[in-house]
Amino acid sequence: MKVAADAEKLRREGADVVDFGAGEPDFPTPDNIKRAGIEAINHNFTKYTNAAGTMELKQAICERHKLDYGTSYAPNECVVTVGGKHAIFNLIQALVEPGDEVVIPVPYWVTYKDVVNYAGAKCVFVDTDENEGFDLRASMIERALTPQTKMILINSPSNPSGAVFAWGELEKIVAMAKDRGIWILTDECYHRFLYDSKAVSLASIPGVKETIVVAGSLSKTYAMTGWRIGFVLAPAAVANGITKLQSHSTSNPTSISQKAALEALKGPQESVAIMLAEYKKRRDYVIARLRAMPGVKTQVPQGAFYAYPNVSAAYTGGIANSLQFAEKLLAEEFVAVVPGEAFGTNEHIRISYATSMKELEKGLDRLAKFIAARV
Repeated sequence: MKVAADAEKLRREGADVVDFGAGEPDFPTPDNIKRAGIEAINHNFTKYTNAAGTMELKQAICERHKLDYGTSYAPNECVVTVGGKHAIFNLIQALVEPGDEVVIPVPYWVTYKDVVNYAGAKCVFVDTDENEGFDLRASMIERALTPQTKMILINSPSNPSGAVFAWGELEKIVAMAKDRGIWILTDECYHRFLYDSKAVSLASIPGVKETIVVAGSLSKTYAMTGWRIGFVLAPAAVANGITKLQSHSTSNPTSISQKAALEALKGPQESVAIMLAEYKKRRDYVIARLRAMPGVKTQVPQGAFYAYPNVSAAYTGGIANSLQFAEKLLAEEFVAVVPGEAFGTNEHIRISYATSMKELEKGLDRLAKFIAARV
């Protein structure tokens, strides 16, 4: 958000800013989804709904998750939230107490740390190795577990790295969590955006339904970021607790957006494949350009729409960390990126390639110039 604000300030001053900061699809919301929202307004579907969302939308979420991943959830195990971030917030506030520990692989999405801290719990960070594609192993998680561990956070595909964790290792982590009575929160925000494999939900593993809680979102999958619809899938008791919490925070998710979300889930799905194909083309271009820059190291993201290059070779001339790198890059070349320190590492920047090829070409030209002057 800070990157976006700084970039917008420069734009207002007349600068030609290339924005690689926002984690937001550049595609418009598909027309059928927009029409459903318009129809909701025209039919006066503009009143309160149940705090946990409409029954038809909860049913559609359960059906879509079953169709995509082979899971089995009922509407009383589903809560519609005001975006995926709200789903994560609700789950952590409902399940985590002061003094608990939450295990978080690094790099991590920025919100995880602050939401855990807000709950009064302690973050236990588990470093992954960029030379191994930021992959996560069960042995890494096991070393971080203590009697105070309450939850393990899993985000695969990962924001910011685009890493997709090996399924065999994830199965071991789930088994370990089940044996020790530890919750696993699986953040499935980018599950439909995998380049070379098919998404599998941890909730599809037999016999672990009382161990897994799912945070999902329609924002990225259907280019619906501003509509603010996410969801929780969890045991009924957890879903009931979250509904109580949500009833005192947001009341219900927006009625109009719920109708649009219903169409997104039940209507044509072709838009997802179209976006994914375009992201893959952009990914390949971005990674090739980054690897041609002196001193830059980067892994090939297997999902989501981010590159996470190591640019520490360019930490010269007054640049000592990723924040200073990002600030100077924006000030000198008008390119906005997110510094890696927001995600728990200080050698990297996050580049969102959810933007046009024209902007990617222009921005990467400027980044190459910026780095070449310092390496």
